[in-house]
Amino acid sequence: MPILNIKQPEYIIVSDSIRLRKFDNNFAFALEWYQDEETLMLVDGENEPYDMEKLCRMYSYLNEHGELYFIEIEDGDKYITIGDVTFSNIDMPIVIGVETYRGKGIGKKVVEALIQRGKQLGYSYLAVNEIYKYNIGSQKLFESIGFQRYEETESSYRYKLNLI
Repeated sequence: MPILNIKQPEYIIVSDSIRLRKFDNNFAFALEWYQDEETLMLVDGENEPYDMEKLCRMYSYLNEHGELYFIEIEDGDKYITIGDVTFSNIDMPIVIGVETYRGKGIGKKVVEALIQRGKQLGYSYLAVNEIYKYNIGSQKLFESIGFQRYEETESSYRYKLNLI
């Protein structure tokens, strides 16, 4: 049974150089991620660029339905924001918005940290609601950590990881 009274932390330390920072409603910098065609195909399965209104609606929805974080990387004496992730036991959408940081194992470290968060919250499982069939990188990421494909839709797969 999940523990419901544990508040979302301001930060989750993922590694020496990676952290998750609690969503704070300042997100204008992320608009460029959601205007990139490749990112949009991986995330939404379409390449219709977001405007600020759509970005605001997306972040509002994600923040209401899970713990929303920005993924930050240490760069010298400061942190730079490179992506976002929403954590709940029924979905875990993750985006590395800055292309140069994709494929470097950051997403895997973030998901591993969120698995620990799920255990702390008493979740019995974690699920990923939709990974497009052509998003091989994301499929490999979740499968490498132990998530198992449990359902197929016309365009995507769903994954689940039992925690107990």
